[in-house]
Order: sequence, then structure tokens, then C-alpha cells
Amino acid sequence: MIKVASYNMRKSIGTDRRRRPERTLEVLLEVDADVIALQEADRRFGAREAVLTQSLLAEHSPWKPVQFGMRARSMGWHGNALLVRKDAEILGCSALHLPTLEPRGAVMADLQVNGQPLRVVGMHLDLSGLWRRRQAHAILTQLADLPPMPTVMMGDLNEWSAERGCLRDFAQHFAFAATGKSFHARRPMARLDRIMASPELAFGEAGVHHSLAARTASDHLPVWAEVRHR
Repeated sequence: MIKVASYNMRKSIGTDRRRRPERTLEVLLEVDADVIALQEADRRFGAREAVLTQSLLAEHSPWKPVQFGMRARSMGWHGNALLVRKDAEILGCSALHLPTLEPRGAVMADLQVNGQPLRVVGMHLDLSGLWRRRQAHAILTQLADLPPMPTVMMGDLNEWSAERGCLRDFAQHFAFAATGKSFHARRPMARLDRIMASPELAFGEAGVHHSLAARTASDHLPVWAEVRHR
């Protein structure tokens, strides 16, 4: 099994309105996934620098960030970032440009995790349903142009409906993990955060991570799932 997780970390600003990167890292250590897709991982203004610094991850975590090289001090692309175990092999990576009215994007990496090939896409989709569907189409189109590989896609889809909109578009090609409601962290009411897998993969256990730290570290709770190659 490979454990994957997705977390909108809200720039490490908690529900107490305090920015505490070490608390975000505490939550990630509790989840303990092999691959993590982060949203809102960079500061919003200025140099858009990463909230979880290289030194913090290197000294206090088992993960390394996938380097996309988009901005000198940021971790990913439009706040999207990927963390992988330090012993995982990064075969390739790229930023995915999405149609949008506001800054949005997605990131992708081809990995070797626990000896298994895995393509991972992290995303944070638009607040507008129309633009979410356009972004879903753009992601699926770009994936279709690549050599096939077992694929996990995850992130904050911002989709409040149960099976319409971009969820229906993704469901034509990917299965959804039964994670659960992840927003709002203090009183979860919506499944905004999702994990999807291509047909080459099967889901094991999945869920939403509830802990005291998770309920205060962000307005989203992390979602996680175990996947295995069929």
C-alpha cells in the first residue's frame, strides 16, 4: 500500500488566526503519508515564499518537496505543492497551467514510491463551477497526452455538489476514495477535498484526519487514502 494525502494548509494560518508552520507540520506527521499534495502552501504576497521552509522539512520531517522551479522561494505553483518521502525517486515533474480568471494551477510528478511507479497530480480548483469544469477538462486533456502511468489526483476541488460539475467529469476516468467531509475543520459539512485514482489502482482504507491540531491548524482537514496497484 502507498498512503497519499491532500491538505489545504491555508498558508499555515489556523482557525485561531495565528500562522504556525510547525503546527502544520505536526498535522502532516500525524497523517504520515508517503505522498502529500498541499494547497495554499506559499505566502500570498511578495516573493510567494514557501511557508514550510526547506530547513524545517529537512530537519524535522521524513519528506522532501518536489522542486518545480517556478519561483525561487516558493515550494510549488500557485500554492500547489507535493511532498514525498525522502527515499522516493522523482522521475519527472511539471506545473500544469489551467484556464482561470484568478491565479490557479496544478502540479504533477512521476514518482517511484515503495518500488512502485506512481503519477501524482495536486490541484486547487476555482470557486466558479464553470471554471472548475474547464480546469478539470484541461487537466484530463494534458494527462491524456502523456504515456500512461498509475495516477492519483487529489486536492481542494471546491465542489459542493455530491456528483455534479467537475466531479462528474473526473468520474468518467477516475474513481473517488471514500474520504469524508473535510470543511470546515471545526464542524465539517462539505467534501471539498478529494482523492481520485486511475483504474490501475485500487483503494484501501481512506478517511479524514481529525485531531486537535488538525481542527485548529487550517480551515480544512487533511484527507488520506491507501492505494495499491491492481
